[in-house]
Amino acid sequence: MCTGSVSGSDSDSGPNGWSRARGVVLKTLVLIGGALWLKRMTKSTTRWDHTHIVAQSLAGEKFSREQASRDPDNYFNLRWLSCPAAEMVDGSKVLYFEQAFWRTPHKPFRQRFFMVKPCQKEMKCDVEFSTYAIRDVEEYKNFCDRPEDQRPQPEEVIGDISEHLTTIYLKRCERGKRCLYEGSTPADGFPNTWNGASYCTSELAVLKNNEIHTWDRGYDDNGNQVWGGKGGPYEFKPAPASSFNDMLSPLKTSLNA
Repeated sequence: MCTGSVSGSDSDSGPNGWSRARGVVLKTLVLIGGALWLKRMTKSTTRWDHTHIVAQSLAGEKFSREQASRDPDNYFNLRWLSCPAAEMVDGSKVLYFEQAFWRTPHKPFRQRFFMVKPCQKEMKCDVEFSTYAIRDVEEYKNFCDRPEDQRPQPEEVIGDISEHLTTIYLKRCERGKRCLYEGSTPADGFPNTWNGASYCTSELAVLKNNEIHTWDRGYDDNGNQVWGGKGGPYEFKPAPASSFNDMLSPLKTSLNA
């Protein structure tokens, strides 16, 4: 057995000494763990990371059921349906989107392509969210409900992207707010002629649990609102599985007919 010089009193090698040693080791481990956690938390999130989060949040089926129940005079129970459709050469995400009354999900009254990509570096935003018209909307009805081999393929989708309609510039929400991202079109909006409008504006908020709030409004040349909600945005929430299946029963019936 090898021996060596011992410094300090005998008490350091006793129970109290071992206790102090364990304390030092534990403190060291806590400090190392804290440093690693801090490094992970402060790791910069790229604009492409934000783009993926927004695109994932936009996708799926959501309903304004709760809002329509609270305020049936001003809001309908609408179905929001969106899913990935293609990816551009620059990495921009293209999603198909349609909106319908929940009782007639197979008859969408609004169909669009969404394009989601990072904001350019010189802009004060994180994600650019644009909407586009579709060349042949009939070909895309119930796109997300169909098997993938029965949908227009990505190269067809890219070829069917038509007129640019709006662009919303999204930024991360400040701490303490309910949203994850929020943004709007420029103040002067984009050209729109529906129902006597001359331009329209849009606001979008992405919340936790894939909830989406959207507020679209049209104005005439005098600044009078001629379409869109007046009390606030539509609130779309993913439906619980049980109620979601009940809501989809009209669609299943129509597809099986």
